[in-house]
Amino acid sequence: MNLADSQHNDDDDASERRIIQAVLAGDQNEYRVIVQRHQQAIATQMRRFSRDPLLIEELVQEVFVEAFLSLHTFRQRSPLLHWLRRIAVRIGYRFWTKQSRQKSDTVDLSTVENYLATNEPSANWAEEKLGNLLANLKPRDRLVLTLLYWDECSIAEAADLTGWSQTLVKVQAHRARQRLKKMLESKEHGSHRKDTN
Repeated sequence: MNLADSQHNDDDDASERRIIQAVLAGDQNEYRVIVQRHQQAIATQMRRFSRDPLLIEELVQEVFVEAFLSLHTFRQRSPLLHWLRRIAVRIGYRFWTKQSRQKSDTVDLSTVENYLATNEPSANWAEEKLGNLLANLKPRDRLVLTLLYWDECSIAEAADLTGWSQTLVKVQAHRARQRLKKMLESKEHGSHRKDTN
């Protein structure tokens, strides 16, 4: 995994096991250590779901609250950060689902094309526009494309983070790519019609 999972080692595992046991035994102050240790990695994960710093902060808090409430279910078969990232993906997906019910804002692709024709895009600009483009998709499509292409997860990693089967991830990714392609083609045809009028 590319979001700090690779920096994990056996000493971290042992330390985290001791902290988790202390929290489960009633020493809730120890949970701050977990939050401090993993807050940055979870914030990075939640930036995939929103560009608004206040919303990111709320989503990060939600991840750690849910993790605290379900810490007794953590089986310690994988690093704690990996478990936290699974919770983060679920919370981000719920956020997108709720957001898609409330509004259906879409990005105007012609503004993206105009900008690219006249400017050299910065990484931040490109990331923001990619996020806006993906916002046009349904949350399930958006999630699988974000994990596979933005976070560079393998099919197995994406399946683990979402709780889906690998087959479902492959099928969902294929469908999401097709929908994205169709959306881009329909925007392109729409801009051609405007040019000819």
